[in-house]
Amino acid sequence: MLSVNNLAKSFADQLVFQDVSFVVSPGERVGLLGPNGCGKTTLLRIIAGEEKPDRGNVFVDPHVRLGYLRQGLAYPIGCTLAAALAMRDPRLDAAAEVERLAGVVATQPDRLVEYQRALDRLEALGGYPDPSTCDNVLKHLGLDQVPLAQEVATLSGGQKTRLGLAQVLLTAPTLLLLDEPTNHLDLPMLEWLEDWLSDFRGAVLLVSHDRVFLDRSINRVLYLDPLTHTLREYVGNYSAYLEQSLVEREKQWAEYRDQQDEIRRMQQDIARMKARAAKSEWSASSVKRGGERMKLKGFKDYTQSIARGVAKKAKSREKKLERYVEADERVEKPRQLWQLKVDFGDLPESGKDVLRLDKVSVGYGERVLLHDVTLSMRQGERIALIGKNGTGKSTLIKTIGGQLRPLAGEVRLGVNVRVGYFAQEQDVLDPASTPLTTLQAIVPWSETELRGFLHRFLFAGDQPLMPNHLLSYGERARLMLAQLVVQGCNFLILDEPINHLDIPSRTQFEQALASFEGTALAVVHDRYFIQGFASRIWAVQADRVREYFDLAAAGQALDQLMLQEAAFVGSE
Repeated sequence: MLSVNNLAKSFADQLVFQDVSFVVSPGERVGLLGPNGCGKTTLLRIIAGEEKPDRGNVFVDPHVRLGYLRQGLAYPIGCTLAAALAMRDPRLDAAAEVERLAGVVATQPDRLVEYQRALDRLEALGGYPDPSTCDNVLKHLGLDQVPLAQEVATLSGGQKTRLGLAQVLLTAPTLLLLDEPTNHLDLPMLEWLEDWLSDFRGAVLLVSHDRVFLDRSINRVLYLDPLTHTLREYVGNYSAYLEQSLVEREKQWAEYRDQQDEIRRMQQDIARMKARAAKSEWSASSVKRGGERMKLKGFKDYTQSIARGVAKKAKSREKKLERYVEADERVEKPRQLWQLKVDFGDLPESGKDVLRLDKVSVGYGERVLLHDVTLSMRQGERIALIGKNGTGKSTLIKTIGGQLRPLAGEVRLGVNVRVGYFAQEQDVLDPASTPLTTLQAIVPWSETELRGFLHRFLFAGDQPLMPNHLLSYGERARLMLAQLVVQGCNFLILDEPINHLDIPSRTQFEQALASFEGTALAVVHDRYFIQGFASRIWAVQADRVREYFDLAAAGQALDQLMLQEAAFVGSE
């Protein structure tokens, strides 16, 4: 189905990957893993034919229909939902071409071969599109209630991700390339996607940093190693890969320590021999004159010959040590990846009551998304705000953070509360600024201090001077985290903070939040993150926000709500 052979790719003088080879067979679910910047998206783009490798080749079976979900979809200004859906289904153009040639062949029989080629192309794409398919896909993805005339720019992050999935699914693919398909998806949609993939008969190659999703969706792992720039294969899901990689690393450490012990033993042996040779040479040179000269001369010659023999043996063992150290079988010291370092440091202490919402309604103009929200937060609490996409979660936290005014009710922040806001769409960053100037606008640090600080957020070399609009999604996310840290905020309002962060960075951020002494409210759908982060759950249901004390109870409530909505739609 898919064969990748000896691929290599570099940008300027920077090697991305080399000697990458693997095969994806029908029915396989393969996870492409590795930290940000290791080349995962580049590899998918090469497979999809959107980029050329420096070396190697990609073979996709001619009968395969390839569907590619890109990370961070871009649409023309003013593009509507209807236009976006039409632009990605090649069967529409292929069917139109068949119909056109069918009329031509009636009067020009010599064009029958051309007509047959058009038919073959349409068949390879999956045949005539079913007019009901689009409606079914939109319904399954929760987009059936969105007007087709609505502009894509007005959709939520989750709705945009689902639109991208709809565009891919409408092509009836047999091989899926999915780049971060879970970004911005709500919990019910994550579970739907997991179920859909389990029933999908084709093959899947996906990039994701959602650990629960990976555990439930893949049966093989391809790991792009940023240290060696090569690919490693592992059998099983994410947990199986993690266990195998940890065992490999422990084994490499054990072999490395054994090797170092052997090197020290050989060095000590050589040192003893050299000391013995030096001692024998000294004894020979200190023999006094007088007595029986011939006997003394013989003793001196004998002592010097021993010294030379010992020195020769020491030299031989030194060469043996050199061969041992330079051998191909030598075990390299396990190298540590450069990782994100987040430390919120000492914070100003807030009052015990951090937030109080009193009968708050939020929305835009006459469109009310949430009604009568009455909730509160105490100092040090961790609350996850969950719910379906497009129900007003981002609008609520923008209202709490002061970006929007409430339509009704009152939002009250406690004494000495300093709010830090992490935006889902990353639109709080000035595109023309750089990471360096972004932080210079917040803190009066020197350029050297700021560069050192940005280095902790994985900005190296000239990256602090790069315009923000040229940064990757992951780099922008890390820059926004850096902003929160330097602002010294004691109340974090986070809208999808771990989207675009790789798994090591997510782990570091989770650990930083665990030691964060302030209060945090996060819109997040990563189940692994929620389980370790949240002390309470706020779940959006219809136009209300309900409070729960564990994810299971909140998830059951959301599932029940979805069943009720499905029954209501079905009754219509």
